[in-house]
Amino acid sequence: MHYPNRTTFQPAREATLHWLQGTPLGAIDEQDVVLSYGGQNGVSLVLQSILSGPTPVVLVEELFYAGFRWAAALLRAEVIAMPMDARGVIPEAIAAIAKSHDVQAICTSPEVHNPTGLFTPVERREEIVEVARDNDIQIIEDDCYRMGASRAPSYRMLAPERGWYVYSISKTLTPALRIGFVVAPKPSVSALRRSAEHGFFGLAIPLADLAERLLVDPQAAEYASKVNEVFGKYVQTCVNTLGCYDLTWNEDVPFVWLKLPEGWRASAFCQAAESEKVQIRPAEDFAGREARAPQAVRIAINAQIAHDHFERAMLRLRDLLDSPPERIGV
Repeated sequence: MHYPNRTTFQPAREATLHWLQGTPLGAIDEQDVVLSYGGQNGVSLVLQSILSGPTPVVLVEELFYAGFRWAAALLRAEVIAMPMDARGVIPEAIAAIAKSHDVQAICTSPEVHNPTGLFTPVERREEIVEVARDNDIQIIEDDCYRMGASRAPSYRMLAPERGWYVYSISKTLTPALRIGFVVAPKPSVSALRRSAEHGFFGLAIPLADLAERLLVDPQAAEYASKVNEVFGKYVQTCVNTLGCYDLTWNEDVPFVWLKLPEGWRASAFCQAAESEKVQIRPAEDFAGREARAPQAVRIAINAQIAHDHFERAMLRLRDLLDSPPERIGV
């Protein structure tokens, strides 16, 4: 009949550090970690810990994971999308908007940008950190879609006073358990703990115990590696079938980004794909309400579908790409 407390979760937090070893997070100990019910809950906890005042502003990328907007909306924050280039968010755009708005946080996915799959190199990250410091902006890094090794230092490592790191096992192991982790900047650990403790008194103890056992089990790492191999096989099938078109992909990323050829609009292509029993998402699903979305789609890799069925689905998409409707043609 005892409620969980901080001591209760210490073994699970230590297991989290074991799971994240090799991730460039800077100086870290188990006290910096808070367990969450998946990555989305983790993003909400961070925003609860950061936002204040009557009109807080949260910045997102030009195309972005919709969960950022949902979490910010629950806290009555304004969400503003920032322009991007091939290396990620443009730092000058952040500085410009910060001059006229109460920007308190920026949500970003630098390792695997959702939905485009782009990667933000360390030089661009350092430029963003400089702007964030100049304007006292917190940086929230969502690393939930990375399945391979990190390719650059995290924002928490580059800016230990303002970098927040959110991760979950939804893509690497299973989304069913709803296990996520947030690593707070050293000055903000107590604020993050309060958000979790006042919000839901911590994870259910059986789930925390399961997380502890799972994350230190050598077989879990082996399973994650096998999951990644399977996704890589499916990604390669997608590339072999659709690679003649403008496709952004990585074998360590469970989706691909397809820029449509002339003659197709994203919404029409998704409808046509659905009529062929293939579900994909248009770029507009990842854009702000007032934004102009590119004619592109995200194709998620679903490894629960038998590989031969998946291959046939990709062939149906290629047939559609090869035959755009004349009414939308040039």
